[in-house]
Formats: sequence, structure tokens, C-alpha cells
Amino acid sequence: MGNVDSKLNFRKAVIQLTTKTQPVEATDHAFWDQFWADTATTVQDVFALVPAAEIRAVREESPSNLATLCYKAVEKLVQGADSGCPSEKERQIVLNCIRLLTRILPYIFEDADWRGFFWSTVPGAGRAGDTAEDIQSIDSCEYIWEAGVGFAQSPPLNYTHDLNRTELLKLLLTCFSEAMYLPPSADNILNPWVTFFCATDNRHALPLFTSLLNVVCAYDAVGYGIPYNHLMFSDYREVLVEHAVQVLIVTLEHEAGPAAAQHSLDHSASAMEDLEPVGPDNLFVNYLSRIHREEDFSFILKGLARLMTNPLIQTYLPNSAKKIRFHQELLVLFWKLCDFNKKFLFFVLKSSDVLDVLVPILFYLNDARADQSRVGLVHIGVFILLLLSGERNFGVRLNKPYSVRVPMDIPVFTGTHADLLIVIFHKIITSGHQRLQPLFDCLLTIVVNVSPYLKSLSMVAANKLLHLLEAFSTNWFLFSASQNHHLVFFLLEVFNNLIQYQFDGNCNLVYAIIRKRNIFHQLANLSSDPATIHKALQMKKRKKTTTAIISRINSQETISMEGSRPAIPAEPGTLKASLVAIPAIDKLTEKAQVSEDGTMVCLQHMTIDQNVHSPQHTPSPQHTPSPQSLAADTSGIAGASDTESNSGRDNEEAFQPESELARSRLSSVSSSAVYWNPTPDWVLSWKSKLPLQTIMRLLQVLVPQVEKICIDKGLTDESEILKFLQHGTLVGLLPVPHPILIRKYQANAGTAMWFRTYMWGVIYLRNVDPPIWYDTDVRLFEIQRI
Repeated sequence: MGNVDSKLNFRKAVIQLTTKTQPVEATDHAFWDQFWADTATTVQDVFALVPAAEIRAVREESPSNLATLCYKAVEKLVQGADSGCPSEKERQIVLNCIRLLTRILPYIFEDADWRGFFWSTVPGAGRAGDTAEDIQSIDSCEYIWEAGVGFAQSPPLNYTHDLNRTELLKLLLTCFSEAMYLPPSADNILNPWVTFFCATDNRHALPLFTSLLNVVCAYDAVGYGIPYNHLMFSDYREVLVEHAVQVLIVTLEHEAGPAAAQHSLDHSASAMEDLEPVGPDNLFVNYLSRIHREEDFSFILKGLARLMTNPLIQTYLPNSAKKIRFHQELLVLFWKLCDFNKKFLFFVLKSSDVLDVLVPILFYLNDARADQSRVGLVHIGVFILLLLSGERNFGVRLNKPYSVRVPMDIPVFTGTHADLLIVIFHKIITSGHQRLQPLFDCLLTIVVNVSPYLKSLSMVAANKLLHLLEAFSTNWFLFSASQNHHLVFFLLEVFNNLIQYQFDGNCNLVYAIIRKRNIFHQLANLSSDPATIHKALQMKKRKKTTTAIISRINSQETISMEGSRPAIPAEPGTLKASLVAIPAIDKLTEKAQVSEDGTMVCLQHMTIDQNVHSPQHTPSPQHTPSPQSLAADTSGIAGASDTESNSGRDNEEAFQPESELARSRLSSVSSSAVYWNPTPDWVLSWKSKLPLQTIMRLLQVLVPQVEKICIDKGLTDESEILKFLQHGTLVGLLPVPHPILIRKYQANAGTAMWFRTYMWGVIYLRNVDPPIWYDTDVRLFEIQRI
């Protein structure tokens, strides 16, 4: 009964506020105390009892009363911080003020005239006379929430503390969310709330940063693995972790200075407090960039990998294991760690532990590929892989055999993590949502970057690469847009890298190239006359007639992994946040060439990075003279099997349609709002630069000998031919190997804006209880219903 009365009194206070036409003095304590002193309202109650329309009405009609309400609520928070809230009543007052401010702030931010309010004094209100001497004398590093980086003691779990911290973090997020109410801008406009919170004036910045990072990385959603325990017990720590990671990624939005990663973070709590800031002014970025101890890196990486892998957990009892839902925020945090702290990036790549992050990322990409509400998730996953692929060690780690067997809607194969990556990229390109098409350059750039180091592709992955080349090299696709031929260049570069630097172990790829040699001959003999161009462009009109065939034949693709479920589109009514366009690949990356001594030379800026490639790790090209003949068959085989367990006939059926499927899926990539008129001169300008020499030389040498030995020995079995190829070499027969070219991610204003938009869109949609920003006039993105 008391709770009902409390809600009623609170509602009466709100009505009084909205109906008063005259300003209420800040000294009228009896009036203002109605909002927090004698109420026991939950955050859900506050959102229900303070309607959006009434907040806006007060803002427009009685602005001084809204200003005084905010001021008085903040004043109570200051008093609570000074006193330490020794009584339950004082704690409840603070919670009520937190909830009220969380409700009101978004409506203040949506009005441009109010945005300076919290940075100025309230007219007539004066300043609080309280001091904070006691709180200033506390060594807050002793109160870090969880053991981990810079703190060895693990405090006992206290669910009340977790609940209170969560409410405070919600209010902090709401303060930081002023960024949502500004339109997208290429300028790196600093968030004044983040700047203030992470500035040197905040002497608690270090323990706050450490608490947030540790509480996220130490969290174990599964615990002892007791089935269905998450249904029987409330996990208050999970809600805290969700908001902690959201606050972290928002406060780490600044771009790190180039010197930041060169400094180290001392990890005793007392020493951390005494550190002089070095590098970025934002202390959170500063501290993150200066972490350097391997035990700290291990703690962070294992914690993030454990949480990222959580949605992949398979159990015999359905829904018996708890599944977290904040994996998108974890991906953004991992990105920022790698981007701001290069020592962490190198630590991630120096062992196979990077694969513990790779597999869940690939799982997310594959699972989300058909869902337009999760386009942003696919983007962030691809961006992370692009960043990693710029480092040699990533390509080397991909050679580890893949044995995890997480059920995914992909063909069954036996191979490495490189095979898994290629197969999933192929799925995204041929059966992903059309809004993923701007990512095709990024996907193929990743494959190009790692290709010089891939020792042995499976037949499945080799055929998928040939599938893509066939799709991208059709006249219709090549002539449909000014940039489409770049995809062919990327794939040819992949094949050249594998042939020149990893020929010995890639008999499957060589076999697939020989089998589908017509693709390369057609490219070499590509017609550029006006009639051919016109005929190719007429293919657009035939797309509708091939839809039924595409659907029928695509279903005949090789058998997917047991226990997997197909990628499904978003359900109607699903909300999604709009995203800004990503920069073109040439703006997203910078080219670097691996020289003979293993160093990397930046072609755009001519700077040398000594740390990326060491001489002893540079792949060996196939150019030492020692001629040897080879043989393999093409004419006597129905087709190379797409999986080791399937017949060649199935592969032939699956192969051609995938080109058709890609053509259908790629239609909008080829379309452009700007009228495009390809000319013969334009075709010739890039056709003459197609890097076909190495592949054509391979075919010139191998095909005649292949046909001869197949006739002489009567070889018709695929495995016999592969065995023969496995023991061959092309040493001395290929052109002088080309330098290895790596395209490394480079920070730019376009991706910074994309991350800001994506990050806040995720936070908006994830905070539904209460719906902090729902139905407010956000301008950074649009909320759209599918």
C-alpha cells in the first residue's frame, strides 16, 4: 500500500510541475523534495510516471522550473557523494535523483538551446555550499570493483553494489548521449561530457577505468556450467557488465596520439594513481594505450574471448546455458584495444589465441549475413579482421587446423582456419544481404593480405575463390560499374600470391585453377567493342527470369554442418539504426610493400615499419632454377568436388549457379545513382593491367603435360591427380615473383564517424529497460522499422 501511495505522490508532484505557470524558487524545499525524499519508485516507475510529452511541455512553457529540477537533483547527488550516504533514506534519495535525471536528460539534449545548460550556473540558484573534503581524501584505488589489470584483490560480490553501480552507469551513459542529438559530421567533435569525465581533474579516473575494464574481462556468464542456473537465479553482475562495456566504448572514443602506444602503464594501484598523463588528454585512452604487462594482456584477451565465444556454446539440453547479448559492444572494445594499444595487438597475434577471437567473429558474420538489422555487426567484424590482416602473424596463425566445429550454415570441410574464413566470406558475398555489398572490397582485401602465408587451402576454399572470380569476371558485372573490375584484381592477386609464395602445399588450388582455366582465358581475351559492352549490360533485364533457377539450384549446394541453422532475414517490425557510409578501400587502407629483408615499406608515406615482418618469416618465392615437369588432368574429370566427401557432379551443379547467384546479389553494387557509360577505352585502360602473367604461365606449362600424363596413365580419379600435383614444383618456371603488397588499415575521419554512429545505435537499441532514448529526436542516426 505504501508503494502505491509513493507512486501516487510522485505522480502528483509531476503534475504540479507541469501545471505551474510561475517559476518555483529553488529554496522551496517542500515542493522539490516531493520528487525524491519520500518516494520508493523504481526506474521503470519513473519512466512511466514522467511522460515524454510532459517533459517537453515543461521545457517549452516553464524552462526555469525544469532547470531548477535538474539543479536540485544534481545538488542531492553532490550531498550524497560528500556524506557517503550512511542511511538507507539518503541512498534512496540518490537513486531517485539518478533515475529522474536519466529520464529527463535526453529531452534536454534534443533542444539545441538547452545543450549549454549543464555547463553554466542556474540563474538565481547559486552554488551548493557543500565541500567534498572527505571524499577527496579517500584512496579510491582501494575500491576498484574487480581484480585484474592493476588490482590483485577480488572484492566479494555484493548485489546491492552491482545494482547501484548499474544505475549510475546508466546515468553516465545518458550524460554522454548528447552525441546522439548532433547530426553526423566528418569533424572529430569532442563530446564535452566525455572530455570532462576523462580529464585530469577527475582524480578517480584511473580506478574507474580499471573497475570498468576488470569487471568486463573477469565476467564469466556460465560459471560452473550448472544447466538452467540462469533461469533460477538473477545475475546482477551481467547487467553491470553490459553497462560497464558500453561506458568504456563511449569514453574511449577519442583517437589516440601516435606517442601513446609507446608508453607503459605501471600496475600497482598506488603507482597508477601517481602516474603523470602521457599521450592523449583523455585519461581512459591514455591508460588503455599504456597497458603493457603480458599477464594483463592475457587477462584481457582471455576474458574477451570467453565472452565472445559464449553465444556459440552448444549444449545437449536446449537453452540450458546462459547466452550474453552484448557481443557487439565487446567487438567495439576489442577494436579499440587493438587500435589504441599496438603492444596488445602484437600480443594477440603472437600465439594461436587470436583464433579464439577469430572463430566467434566469423560465426557472427555468417549468422548475421542475411539480416539487415545486423549489417553493423558484420561491418565491425570485417573491420577487425581487416586490422588484423595487416599483420603477418595473422596470416600465419590461420594455418592452424580448424577443429572446433561450431555448427554454422557452411559446407562441411576438413582444413584450416584460413579455409573457414574464405568459405564464410564466400557465403557473405553470394548469399548475404545486399547492404553488405560495400564490404566486398574489404573482404577480398583481407584475403589478399593473408594469402602469401596460407600453406594449404582445402578443395572447398579453393573452389569458393574460383566461384567468386567467375562471378566477378562476367562481362555483365565488369561493365556495370566503374569500380567492379577491382574485385577481379584482388582475386588475381590472391592467386598470384599463393602460386608464387605457397605453391608447394596448394595442390588443391592449382587443380581448381587448371579445371576452371577458361575463366582466365576469357579475361585475357575480354572484348571491349561497343557491341559486346551493350550486350553485357542487357543482362540486367534478365535478372528476374533467373530468380527461380537461382533459388532451386542454390538449395543443392553442398551439405551444411550438422546442427547448423540457415541465416535468416530480420523479422518484420525489428528496429535498426541507420549507418553512415564507409570510406572506399583506398581511403580505408594504406599500401605497404614487404621488402626482401622482411621490413614493410609504406608506399603512400614511404615509412618503414621494422616490427611487422622479420626476414626469416618472409615466404619463399618459387624462383630458384630447377625445372621439373608436372602433370594433372582436366579433360577426364567431371569436376573437382566442393567438399572432400561429395561427388564432382554435385559440385558442377552448385558451381555455375553460384555465379548466377552472385550476379543477382551484386546487381545493386553494379547499379549507381550516377549514370555510368562504359567505353572501349575505359575497358582497355584496366584490361591491359590485369596481372595474368603468372597464372597464364602456370597453365601454359601444366595443361599440356596434364593432358599427356592422364592419357598415358589413364588417370581419371581426382585423388590420384592431386597426389601427383602434391609432389610437383614450379621452381624456375614462373616469372620473377612480385613483391608482397599489404593493405593496412589506417585511421580516418570516415571510419571514426562510422564507429560513432554504430556504437550509439547499438547502445540506443540495447537499452530498452528502461527505454532511455526511445522516441526522442536523435539526429546521429535514424531508427527504422524493418
